[in-house]
Amino acid sequence: MLRILDPFTLLSRSCHFESKSGFNSWDPSSPLRPKITKNNVAIFWDLDNKPPNSFPPYNTAVKLKAAMATFGVVRYMVAYANHHAFTHVPQVVREQRKERKILNQLENRGVIKTVEPYLCRVCGRNFYSNEKFVNHFKQIHEREQIKRLNQIESAKGKMRVKLVAKYSMKMEKYKNAARDILTPKVGYGLADELKRAGFWVRTVSNKPQAADVALKNHMVDMMDRRRVECMVLVSDDSDFVDVLKEAKLRCLKTVVVGDVNDGALKRVADAGFSWSEILMGKAKKEAESVVGKWKDRDILKRLEWTYNPELEKKVYDLEDEVVEETQNVDFEGIVSGVVDDNIQEDNKVWWELDSDGDVSSQSLKRLEWTYNLESKNNVCSFEDEVAE
Repeated sequence: MLRILDPFTLLSRSCHFESKSGFNSWDPSSPLRPKITKNNVAIFWDLDNKPPNSFPPYNTAVKLKAAMATFGVVRYMVAYANHHAFTHVPQVVREQRKERKILNQLENRGVIKTVEPYLCRVCGRNFYSNEKFVNHFKQIHEREQIKRLNQIESAKGKMRVKLVAKYSMKMEKYKNAARDILTPKVGYGLADELKRAGFWVRTVSNKPQAADVALKNHMVDMMDRRRVECMVLVSDDSDFVDVLKEAKLRCLKTVVVGDVNDGALKRVADAGFSWSEILMGKAKKEAESVVGKWKDRDILKRLEWTYNPELEKKVYDLEDEVVEETQNVDFEGIVSGVVDDNIQEDNKVWWELDSDGDVSSQSLKRLEWTYNLESKNNVCSFEDEVAE
């Protein structure tokens, strides 16, 4: 009888350490637990059609990634747009800049005083006027940043590597502080904010539909290489319907993020969300229920019986051949022949005795049969002795 030993029991016998959960208890975080493979998710963002105008770009990108991570592991995040999308300043940003200018003027006149001072996150100094704070940052810290960049650009080889390592912390500190203080010269920092969130931003030409064509080619290329199992499209453009249909034909999950509830894209896709659902966190909760429905649908597809006429025909033909072969074989003749060779059928009544002739003939056959067996046994034993 075979005994299946527990490897954890053997390990606990030979070692002198103990864990809190114990070796014999099943630990869900154990490396021996069967790993559940998650889908690879790719996010494709059409910035020309769906830019985050009314929301901060960085926060929007981070929340979008967190919501789509429910469908699997987000491996690829791509954003396409032309030059106009990066130079355009939304109306919300314009109004915020106008309000900031008015507040600066009131602070300079002494009409308004700030409750908390403006803190410089580079040097730690406090200012009670935003205009003075911005001038301080430009005159001191911005000039220092330019000097550091010029030094790195002029250096070569090991010296360049040393300078990058030396100034990396200061440069990162300056970038984080300048993001909230300085006003971008062009646009409102859309590309930089998306890059900071982890997106690969690509600028295309200003030709019409250039971003759509580039985004479609990228999506088809990812499908051809089988890099992803779930595709997320951030757009309301109906030109992407064919790409989503192609993805569904290749058994990929499709998700659309857009503000048009009854749009063509959301009718084709497996799931659809709006910007408000992404930012409020509702999309993440709804995505969990969507994933559960997908799993149930996959299980039902596996259990579903499908009729294949060619396969059924082959099975029935094979069964017919087996039946014909069994019918052609004469089992009764084989069995009766074996019986006739060893024992002769007795058709007489039980009270009738055999004659002397019948007895002698039957006894001779039995003696002959036993003699043949003895001779065969002797031959076999002789062969065994010779072999030894």
